[in-house]
Amino acid sequence: MDSSISVLLFGITRDLTGQSAVSVSLHKNASVADLLAQLHQQFPALMNIRSLLIAVNGEYAETNQVLSPTDEIALIPPVSGG
Repeated sequence: MDSSISVLLFGITRDLTGQSAVSVSLHKNASVADLLAQLHQQFPALMNIRSLLIAVNGEYAETNQVLSPTDEIALIPPVSGG
């Protein structure tokens, strides 16, 4: 059974997609890696970001972490500053 999960976008990820949040359809027991693959399919420009991090419920997640439809997901792009 597929479910939809909302993903918050910040910085360059928001610029590349033109949206501050997107909804992604994932199968049950999908992982962060599955989410990234789906996002890359929907928004190929995201593949150009080298060090994109994923936060799940406010904490950085590993690619093998299993997601729940109620999780709060955010894409964290690299940050530069001076």
